[in-house]
Amino acid sequence: MDRNEISGAIVDAAMKVHSALGPGLLESAYAACLRHELIKRGLKVTSEVPVPVFYDGIKLDAGYKLDLLVEDTVVVELKAIEALEPIHQAQIISYLKLTGKPIGLLINFHSLHLKDGIKRFVV
Repeated sequence: MDRNEISGAIVDAAMKVHSALGPGLLESAYAACLRHELIKRGLKVTSEVPVPVFYDGIKLDAGYKLDLLVEDTVVVELKAIEALEPIHQAQIISYLKLTGKPIGLLINFHSLHLKDGIKRFVV
């Protein structure tokens, strides 16, 4: 699969999870269900992936973690909040820069229609 097919599969899986559960649950519930759905589809998924920060020539553990990393290519940041804010977009862009991954998906499961709660980022 190329990275566009991977991100398409993630969006499709997220839509399936959202259709089954609807908005209103905790982020952790959506993360577990989305991870399960992606694994069912044969994708390699890692969760809570540590993201180090490099500063002044040293690697620091600053406590950042990716919600999901799919096929070692797509960073998935999940939210279950009223509305996405610019800081959430800045967060995923920072994760992409820190990890060197090419694509990020910001998915807000609290959206009434999930298509309105998905943003794709490419660096």
